[in-house]
Amino acid sequence: MDNKEIKGAIDQIKVPKEKVFNAIDKGLQKSEQMRKMKKKVLVSSVAVAALLGITVASGFFNPTMNKVLAKAPLIGGIFQEFDDSIGMELANQDAVTKLNQSLTKNGVTVKLTSTYFDGNVVSITGFVDKSVEKGDNEIGEVSFDVNFEHNKGDNDPWLNGLSTDIKEVEQGYNFQWKMNYPYKTIKEDEFTLPITIHYINGIKGEWKFNIPIQQEKTSTISIMKEKEYPEDDVQIRIKEIDNAKASSALIYETIQKYKNDDIYIQKAVDDQGKVYRLGNGTSLEETVQEDEYHSTLRSEMTKLNSDVSSLTFYPMHSVADQKQKVLDEKTFTLNSERFDLGFQVNDITKKGKELVIDYQFKGLSKKLSEHELEVFENNLQYNLLLVDKKYIDKINPENPVPPKNHSISLNKVKTINKKTAHFQSTFNLDGEEKIMDFKLENTILQFNFSSFFPAKELQPFTVDLPVDNK
Repeated sequence: MDNKEIKGAIDQIKVPKEKVFNAIDKGLQKSEQMRKMKKKVLVSSVAVAALLGITVASGFFNPTMNKVLAKAPLIGGIFQEFDDSIGMELANQDAVTKLNQSLTKNGVTVKLTSTYFDGNVVSITGFVDKSVEKGDNEIGEVSFDVNFEHNKGDNDPWLNGLSTDIKEVEQGYNFQWKMNYPYKTIKEDEFTLPITIHYINGIKGEWKFNIPIQQEKTSTISIMKEKEYPEDDVQIRIKEIDNAKASSALIYETIQKYKNDDIYIQKAVDDQGKVYRLGNGTSLEETVQEDEYHSTLRSEMTKLNSDVSSLTFYPMHSVADQKQKVLDEKTFTLNSERFDLGFQVNDITKKGKELVIDYQFKGLSKKLSEHELEVFENNLQYNLLLVDKKYIDKINPENPVPPKNHSISLNKVKTINKKTAHFQSTFNLDGEEKIMDFKLENTILQFNFSSFFPAKELQPFTVDLPVDNK
């Protein structure tokens, strides 16, 4: 068979678009950790072909595939730049709203270019020109101080789970905001979302936009199945799955004894072996019933196949155990409520612009390896938090960002004796993080015990889907 015949045979191959995007999504998920450490990398056609198992070196490429990729668009498209498989599929279905709203303030131009709303996910893409580089950030870095629906500060529900991705281009920077829809019900299929950008890279401007958001109605699969974990004081109720155009959303309820524990489902696997990844959940409702804490969440989920008979869910349980004490004594002990571990403070000394806390752990396993001790020591840099006691109640437990100029979250750790788990932490009181008018008696030390214990994998459980799902 010559090249012409081979190429003709390849042209006859039908390409299932859903499997194409699933394959791409799997490849992107595999490199998630690397992408967090490096700048986003444009996925070339060769990389896409590698994910799909298509040979391009010999000059052969399926024209049917070319049409799918071009329409999405994968090659040169804004969603390809940001590795957004939902956006690529919606573009292929002509379900992305194109925008052309532009504003210039203090010499910096912002243009919003597209938006989509699918299931639980809202995306907005845009462009900011190179004038932003006159701001405070390093070249290549772009940060926004933004609010939605005229909300102010960190109390904006749209900011919970907001992610920003940046891609440098010739005249500036493309960006994408991805958010979880923050409300329990969608009042309208189409609504306007007001956006106010207060600062970009520290440059004040008040860029204001009104963005049309549209989502077609989703289909709902009712399930209502429950799994109990008596040893962990946890229950999980799977309520329903909402299917949108390019994604699904899982609605489930958690019931727990301890309020601040984090119970979430990391993935589901169907009866055919397909893995469905779940994103961060939107809290829809929180109640207290008979000394138990009930939370209903809606999580983004990979699009559910129509021929699925059952799903096996893989839940995780992360224990919350944080203690705190005002630094009005030089010695004290904080004891974990959930673990057999104590944090004993031996001495607190202020030396000029430094605060030194000497401490050791009680109940730490003596079987920890050298490597485990090194990891433990490294974690200590981030798990002692100093906070002005006047601002302790202003920390949002859903988004626990330390208050600026009233907290210090980093310290330099020195090991005194590994065998006795004896350490010292030195805080720079005059560094980038600081507490204005620092006084020991006005400062709280928080220690997070749970950060040293990984999330627990709970036993997977399987639920059958209704027959009418098929």
